[in-house]
Amino acid sequence: MVLAFDVGNTNIKIGLFEGDDMIYSWRMATDLVRTADEYGIALMQLLQSGGITPSQISGTIVSSVIPQLNYTIEHMIGYYLHSKPLMVGPGIKTGLNIQYENPREVGADRIVNSVCAYNKYGGPVITVDFGTATTFNAISKDGKFLGGCICPGVKTSVEALVKSTAKLPTIELVKPKHVICKNTVNNMQAGVTFGVIGQVRYILEVMKKEMGEKNIKVVATGGLSELVKDEVGLIDVVDRRLSLLGIKMVYDMNN
Repeated sequence: MVLAFDVGNTNIKIGLFEGDDMIYSWRMATDLVRTADEYGIALMQLLQSGGITPSQISGTIVSSVIPQLNYTIEHMIGYYLHSKPLMVGPGIKTGLNIQYENPREVGADRIVNSVCAYNKYGGPVITVDFGTATTFNAISKDGKFLGGCICPGVKTSVEALVKSTAKLPTIELVKPKHVICKNTVNNMQAGVTFGVIGQVRYILEVMKKEMGEKNIKVVATGGLSELVKDEVGLIDVVDRRLSLLGIKMVYDMNN
């Protein structure tokens, strides 16, 4: 069995694979002050809930966008799973030709999303990840990672709006029926959700033009992708497992 870790700004997603099948997935909150032991005890409890023992884990791989946590996660895996994890980063095989000015700058999350989208859905393909940041990646028909763009995430935008104003309340992220709303909460919900819809639609339209290829698929992932999928109208697939599946694909390419 292979254990894949996706260390993000908000959550750490964990997938347990038996062959190509992800048989369990869990997530825990990302916490910079948590120790390796605290993460390790939490991981052992998750594995125990699935009836899995550490001896059953034959390999581990980590994709991380938080360098400050890398040592903690590596140490935790080494101590509790007796494994040296493969770290997604420069020098590993991905099957993609990274067309970035400095390939080392590309986040591991963007790489694994692109690997999965290209291998699972074919190219040309665009990925949209609705996470702490909203990231767009363009991959050509022949497997070139062309680049993309990064926008503030939906939750990040809401938090900034609430913190920067005196009277605006914290809101639930739901989409109102109308853009013209008659109370403050609905006004904020409309502004955030329809603003994201317009942003995503426009960026996808321009990216497709710039790529200049036919039959470009759009694959979305992240917890808020379902909120905007239908209104955007250009998203072909929502795949919530994109990153973990991509991490496992990278593991297989390097073993």
